[in-house]
Amino acid sequence: MSPRRKKIYEGKAKILYEGPEPGTLVQYFKDDATAFNAQKKATIEGKGVLNNRLCEFFMQGLTNIGIPNHFIRRLNMREQLIRQVEIIPLEVIVRNFAAGSIAKRLGMEEGTALPRPIVEYSYKNDALGDPLVPEEYIVAFGWANQQDLDDIVSLALRVNDFLAGVFYGVGIKLVDFKIEIGRVWDGDFMRLVVADEISPDSCRLWDVKTGAHLDKDVFRRDLGSLTDAYTEVAKRLGVLPTNPEPMKPTLIN
Repeated sequence: MSPRRKKIYEGKAKILYEGPEPGTLVQYFKDDATAFNAQKKATIEGKGVLNNRLCEFFMQGLTNIGIPNHFIRRLNMREQLIRQVEIIPLEVIVRNFAAGSIAKRLGMEEGTALPRPIVEYSYKNDALGDPLVPEEYIVAFGWANQQDLDDIVSLALRVNDFLAGVFYGVGIKLVDFKIEIGRVWDGDFMRLVVADEISPDSCRLWDVKTGAHLDKDVFRRDLGSLTDAYTEVAKRLGVLPTNPEPMKPTLIN
């Protein structure tokens, strides 16, 4: 990373730098792992490398089937070139099976198949813990209009179809995932694109046969090695760096 580059934004797992051309950014994947709104933290060496490669794989797959997204190309082991977008301040969550917060809220057993994929939204605000919000709030506060929401649901369900099929093909159940959506302007014309990332950080993934967790719940719930889980996903999908960096967890106080 060049110290001369201008940092635009730093989140829990990624840093955005000014891109080489107008309208572009460089997205850098960190090794940091966080859970419970960053109350639990660790550094997992090489995690950023794996997530960069996996995110490239998924975003390229979306591009191939005509789902617009911000990905342009991977630059190196940890960075990718992306389009600069105006992020809608929502996390868009798609659930296929009950797990995590929905299981707690509704008293459902984890792993229960939902009647159909459920799309819900949380307001992107770390200080508030990213609270769930209904469509009524989103429209009332001007975060998105009703047409945007219709388009977001359509995008999210198409992404779900793609990811669920890809994962099931390698023996992994897509329990749920979250994406972010951004606006891209071309003159007066606006279109919505999938942004942020798609990786095991943002999906719940269970082994179809054993039910073993292959996602960040391994870190959240102390279920073993996050490195092993992410490497297993990458291995099954055929997405492994040729010279992976050594990966050892280092706890942060």
